[in-house]
Amino acid sequence: MKQTPVHDAHNPDLLKLMPVNAHRIVEVGCSSGVLAREYKKLNENCHYTGIDIDPDYVELASRYCDTAISADIEDPKFNLQERFPDVDCWVFGDTLEHLRDPWSILRSIHEILPPGGSVVACIPNAQHWSIQARLSIGDFRYEDSGLLDRTHLRWFTRETMLELFSSTGYRIDDGMPRVFASTQPNFDTIIDCIRNMAISVGGNPDLAVEDALPLQYVVRAVSNGQS
Repeated sequence: MKQTPVHDAHNPDLLKLMPVNAHRIVEVGCSSGVLAREYKKLNENCHYTGIDIDPDYVELASRYCDTAISADIEDPKFNLQERFPDVDCWVFGDTLEHLRDPWSILRSIHEILPPGGSVVACIPNAQHWSIQARLSIGDFRYEDSGLLDRTHLRWFTRETMLELFSSTGYRIDDGMPRVFASTQPNFDTIIDCIRNMAISVGGNPDLAVEDALPLQYVVRAVSNGQS
């Protein structure tokens, strides 16, 4: 199956969470390498490795990455821990949801993460109001990109995203929701329905609405106990 279409625009919110003094960065799912391009403008001395499962994307990423590798990081033969024992920052820009077992990958990284190291990620929000609206009429159809990207294997809400990191040895050090204005004509009605649905099941209606607005979350995670 072809991967998410290649893009030439970086995620500025993800870039803000990447440590500007990192010596070694590995980006999993580097696409065309545009995030590496922007990061190297801030820290040209960092060794930046881009990994992507699509060799065509890796060829594009090689323009900006110091090293570009085509690989499935979940393949046991890849041996992530032996290859990258001293990486300051791991980047997963809309990538963790494509993995078969993101819990295992994060645990493996946690075991080799040096003091002060971090994992930076952008994760789509499965609780987004548009998904809830489409589910209400059974309109759950995979698409080439976006929240219903057909190559997504895992789905996370804000709550389960936090559990993903806490269960694998991390705490969230920084982050933010990415909320974009809606042009949906009946947006307010949909939000009212979400509020009422939360009330009907004994949930917090304000939190239900708040968690339905972000398209994605960007987070920086560090090992539990780190300052």
